[in-house]
Amino acid sequence: MLRALMTAASGMKSQQLQLDTIANNIANVNTEGFKRSRLSFRSLLYQTLREPGAPTSSTLVQPTGLQIGSGAEVSAATKDFKQGELLQTDGQLDLAIQGEGFFRLRLPTGDFRYTRNGSFRLDANGVIVSSEGYPLEGAPSIPVDAISIIVGEDGTIATMNREDQLPQQLGQIQLYRFANPTGLKAQGRTMYTESGSTGAAQAQTPGQSGAGSVLQGYTERSNVQTVDELVSLIVAQRNYEVNSRAIKASDEMLQQTNQLIR
Repeated sequence: MLRALMTAASGMKSQQLQLDTIANNIANVNTEGFKRSRLSFRSLLYQTLREPGAPTSSTLVQPTGLQIGSGAEVSAATKDFKQGELLQTDGQLDLAIQGEGFFRLRLPTGDFRYTRNGSFRLDANGVIVSSEGYPLEGAPSIPVDAISIIVGEDGTIATMNREDQLPQQLGQIQLYRFANPTGLKAQGRTMYTESGSTGAAQAQTPGQSGAGSVLQGYTERSNVQTVDELVSLIVAQRNYEVNSRAIKASDEMLQQTNQLIR
């Protein structure tokens, strides 16, 4: 019965983490470039009371043995990088990636961050930056007299200084891919850093070698599906409730045992 208390408690802890993950997904349903998380579970150690295949006589063996589990725990949290819905904004510096890849931002420390949030702006020096002010890696500076900015699907950036002038190409941005993007470490604000399990970032031209294309005037919405999250929320709540009932049943059995002793 004491084992049942701890086993059920481990199930409640796991479902609490599941609930926390679902709540974070729902909270970011309108966050641009956000990718939902999902948890994986695994069973804890088993106590072997009778070894499977152990001899019971000179000619017979145990067909199954007897093993008692000790509960469950969360084994991993995985980011789902499935494409989110593309929302048309008509903003000149609103960029969305259709397909695979990440934008790369440079921090003042020289470190890099990777993101799918393509809502960019211009700073006082004409540099294309994120909403936090981090420069977009590889993007050229935009002249002060530019009246329009044109971003091609291949990442080329051009400007027009007069309406009767042809666009002048200034540069080209790259997208970055990883061998294992699910290994990226989330840093908040829809930004990620590479880790030992992602492999090195590979710079690729948009639209080539499997990299996605860049769409100007669009942003990528969160890939959270509210209905799916609400269903998962109900399932987690019911699982938590069932585990709490197991604790209650174990407590009642212990209480009855104490009454017998008295």
